[in-house]
Amino acid sequence: MAQLEVTNLTKRFGGLLANDNISLQVEEGEILGLIGPNGAGKTTFFNCISGFYQPDGGSVYFEGREITRLPADRICHAGMARTFQVVKTFKDMTVLENVMVGAFCHTWSVSQARKQALEVLAFTGLAEQQSAAAGSLTIADRKRLEVARALASRPKILLLDEALSGLNPVETQEAVQLIKKIQAQGITLIVVEHVMEVIMTLSDRIVVLDYGKKIAEGPPEQIAVHEEVIRAYLGERYHAQRP
Repeated sequence: MAQLEVTNLTKRFGGLLANDNISLQVEEGEILGLIGPNGAGKTTFFNCISGFYQPDGGSVYFEGREITRLPADRICHAGMARTFQVVKTFKDMTVLENVMVGAFCHTWSVSQARKQALEVLAFTGLAEQQSAAAGSLTIADRKRLEVARALASRPKILLLDEALSGLNPVETQEAVQLIKKIQAQGITLIVVEHVMEVIMTLSDRIVVLDYGKKIAEGPPEQIAVHEEVIRAYLGERYHAQRP
């Protein structure tokens, strides 16, 4: 049984069909890349499966339990956490306090939340900045902080929405190493990303969306030479790499 199973997920905004009967499965412990042009429906898909939007059709099962129309807090308690395309840190709170917010998903104890948050900060490389205001961090560290806050909720599956965008090459490699560390902890990841050199090497499988539809699914080497994906998204640079 797949850890996450999405069947015919559909979401409309007036006359716009943002997600059009999307079906996919995610196996425990894998990294699934989710790619496609801007406006393809990737973030809408995240919002629907994580409880921020109510889908108009289809079903979502997480570890065999239907979560299709549960609110976001219930889905988080079940073990699904996510980051956002636009970073949403609590700017006036410290780094530690931000991560404690995630820890309160599973405890009412301030001391326990603090202990858990400190462990996550050490894991993510932010321990030395625990007393800094979140608003004072660089974009790279704010993105890392969002990941840390999500990890503090003890997820079984983590949704990363463009966690690498805006980073320089060194910061990108550091973020990739963190993602691999997270996977090594047994956490499943779905990663939305536009940095193709990263997503193609990081992912076990890739799903491609275009105009709200799933147009391809498979291992990275198959997706890189898929004619429809090249036309819709990858472009001639990837076409030239075909054997």
